[in-house]
Amino acid sequence: MSSPQRATRKEWIGLAVLVLPVLLLSMDMTVLYFAVPFLSASLEPSATQQLWIVDIYAFMLAGLLITMGTIGDHIGRRKLLMMGGVAFGAASLAAAYASSAELLIVARAVLGLAGAVLAPSTLSLIRNMFHDPHQRRTAIAVWTAGLSGGAALGPIVSGLLLEKFWWGSVFLINIPIMALLLVLGPMLLPESRSPSPGRFDFLGAVLSLGAVLPVIYGIKELAEDGFAWSYASITAAGLVIGVLFFVRQRTAPNPLIDLGLFRSRGFSASIGVNLVALFAMVGFLLFSTQWIQLVYGLSPLEAALWTLPAPVAVAVSTSVAAVLAKTVRPGNIIGVGMVIASVGFAIMTQLRADSGLATVVIGATVLSAGVGMAIPLTADLIVSTAPPDRVGAVSALPETSNQLGGAFGVAILGSIGAAVYTREVRDATESLPAEAVDAAEGSLGGATEVARHLPPEAGASLREAAGEAFTNGMNIAAAGGGAVMLLGAVAAVVLMRHVRTPAGTPPDEEATGGETERVPAASPE
Repeated sequence: MSSPQRATRKEWIGLAVLVLPVLLLSMDMTVLYFAVPFLSASLEPSATQQLWIVDIYAFMLAGLLITMGTIGDHIGRRKLLMMGGVAFGAASLAAAYASSAELLIVARAVLGLAGAVLAPSTLSLIRNMFHDPHQRRTAIAVWTAGLSGGAALGPIVSGLLLEKFWWGSVFLINIPIMALLLVLGPMLLPESRSPSPGRFDFLGAVLSLGAVLPVIYGIKELAEDGFAWSYASITAAGLVIGVLFFVRQRTAPNPLIDLGLFRSRGFSASIGVNLVALFAMVGFLLFSTQWIQLVYGLSPLEAALWTLPAPVAVAVSTSVAAVLAKTVRPGNIIGVGMVIASVGFAIMTQLRADSGLATVVIGATVLSAGVGMAIPLTADLIVSTAPPDRVGAVSALPETSNQLGGAFGVAILGSIGAAVYTREVRDATESLPAEAVDAAEGSLGGATEVARHLPPEAGASLREAAGEAFTNGMNIAAAGGGAVMLLGAVAAVVLMRHVRTPAGTPPDEEATGGETERVPAASPE
């Protein structure tokens, strides 16, 4: 077998083009954090509409990833990427100039659909552009840094734009970048598709959406509003549909996902690591951003700026992991990364209501660095295991597991923190009116708002009690997250002890045996 062909300057420039849409789709998860008050004043959405404006993007993204990855295998991954770029740009324009809450919800839904096109398309194209395993791991590390960096940049970009422009400007910045993708993509990115994909599994696609969407929605609502049978039933329905989806994948002649891939220990363990890592990180970092704003007292923009060390740490640790993977088995690197993340959690357990910023910033940075060391290797193991003709569908799995892990983390760790907060703040709310008690015991934000309307001394007392209660809940959630990370580290090392770093696939081998079809980048669509 010949050695894998090494990427040239063209492929590396193409990687930069691929990171741009990933950065944007991640930014759009968080870009509305500061814009909601402004668009609420302009469009006057109801409370329910406001929630859907914020959430529909992530719901559509999570629910359609697998389907869109499979479509890329059928029609061409670059072609689907270009279609996603057009849809993302058009939906961004519609969202920027939406004249009603209903139109903005529809535009955000289309943005989520387009985002579900972009994520697996970019990762599957990286798999087809970088055949050398060392170069591919570096490319995936860059892709991961773009994905995490976009989420951190969203609130900062939003805050800066809203100081000078109207709320729609947070969407308009997407358009020139998508235009750049559409111009450079056909010149720099190779086309690839399955030569004989078979009939598209439409029923499987419906079941995948019907499984992921209710689970994400139900868990999120349970985390925000507490236990309710309606949300629990929605979540349970999603899980049942998920079982039907897997049954369908076992019996379908052309399934969306080849369940035989899960027999590979590296593949299945990588999916599990993604779930555990994002469970702990996303579920907990929500606490740190609230603490910086509501306990320490920084403005949202200042708080966002203080979170920047975390994505920088991710960028550094992903690069370190890519270098180590040349000589160290991936399970050991992933295990070390998760231990580092648990150290970040341990630092957070020492946080107090009167602590300085150093504790929370250092803790969040160490936590993010540890996760950043693990996630690129899991993505590489997942896409490297996939047959070249199914790489689009499989490339959707890392981000799908990320979304599910994050949702479970917010629900479980968030519920733990909320339970501690409600119990400990109760003594400070005994003298408040009933409606104020509900708000103050419901969340730290609610207590802060109630305190603004109380006499100065009573308000300060409530803020202090709420800050201490929230921090105590944060400490316990950090302990739980750290324990989960340590268990994940042990599992990664044990389950992946025989897993070796993926070897590259020579392009001539990809092009033979009917596995995949590669079309030169300059060829017409």
